[in-house]
Amino acid sequence: MAPRRPAGADAFPRKTVEPFVTRPAEDGPLYAALDLGTNSCRMLIARPAGSQFQVVDSFSKPVQLGHGLEASGRLSRPSMARTVHALQVCRRKLEAHKVTRMRLVATEACRRARNSRDFLRMIRRETGLPVEIIDAEEEARLAVISCAPLVSQRTEQLLVVDIGGGSTELVWIDLEDVEPAERPRAIMRLADGFGDPRPGGARVVDWISVPLGVATLRDQFEDVEDDQGRFALMSWHFEEMLSDFAPYSLTHDFAENFQVIGTSGTVTTVAASHLGLRRYDRTKVDGLTMTSAQIDRVIRDYLSLGPEGRRADPRIGRERHALIMSGAAILQTLMRVWPTTRLSVADRGLREGLLYAQMVKDGVLAPDGMNGVA
Repeated sequence: MAPRRPAGADAFPRKTVEPFVTRPAEDGPLYAALDLGTNSCRMLIARPAGSQFQVVDSFSKPVQLGHGLEASGRLSRPSMARTVHALQVCRRKLEAHKVTRMRLVATEACRRARNSRDFLRMIRRETGLPVEIIDAEEEARLAVISCAPLVSQRTEQLLVVDIGGGSTELVWIDLEDVEPAERPRAIMRLADGFGDPRPGGARVVDWISVPLGVATLRDQFEDVEDDQGRFALMSWHFEEMLSDFAPYSLTHDFAENFQVIGTSGTVTTVAASHLGLRRYDRTKVDGLTMTSAQIDRVIRDYLSLGPEGRRADPRIGRERHALIMSGAAILQTLMRVWPTTRLSVADRGLREGLLYAQMVKDGVLAPDGMNGVA
């Protein structure tokens, strides 16, 4: 599908949102959210603060849980051991902060692995943590609600993209019947499901979980030695997987009111590279708007560096250099096939969605105080 006319340069200005910063503990309930993905184990501990939350502690570790899963269909013993070690660190943090309200979830690697139930029993035995496997729809839903503060009041059609380690979730939402000032709040209300919307609410046109993320897509083409050839094959293969996504072939001209929000380590790394950050700064990345030309420029730079150059590039980091090109192939494909030349960058995702959902359910966080871009 050929790209349509771009949205205006100021269509979706930089969204200023309250940063999730680590702060000293104060009085009030603490909540925890843990995301055990194909590549990483990540946790946030936070407390509600109005319509946002304050992060008290965090943890992130690349555990490569899905290493070898493509070939064997099973989680390997070394991968499980690395993950349990990381979860033991998480348990100590939870105990130190006396957290009782928590949701700890596992995603694509555990959904696909034949021995995932045995692994969850191992986690419970070794750490005592109640990790659960969530389905693809809930994962997509949580990613969507985490991005609610970044939704522009001008947005009538919204695509939220979450590029994970083992899968990529895409959710297309129609906001045309929602009052502009209500659009961010309408997104938060999707926490209950993607079913029939209330009158004047957000309508999910379609959603898809593509079983390709930065780790699984890389693994499928790791035998291709040519760097640029491998990138082209990954991009083509990912696009082929989108054919069942209904909005893929939409022809309606709505570029002026169409917003894409991307959430993932790939998106934030590309944004940091565009900004030239040698040390990552979330406050400069979260809410940033990038054009397709800027994204393409960064990706061309990555390709020109080659594998060794990317390994040494401080903007990419040692933990992400092996995964950045598979993620870039997914990102560039998405920007090519839909009618926009702008991407809103979200340094938020499943963990934030888990926190929002818990806090709203408990009535300690007010979604009605949330305002989008004017």
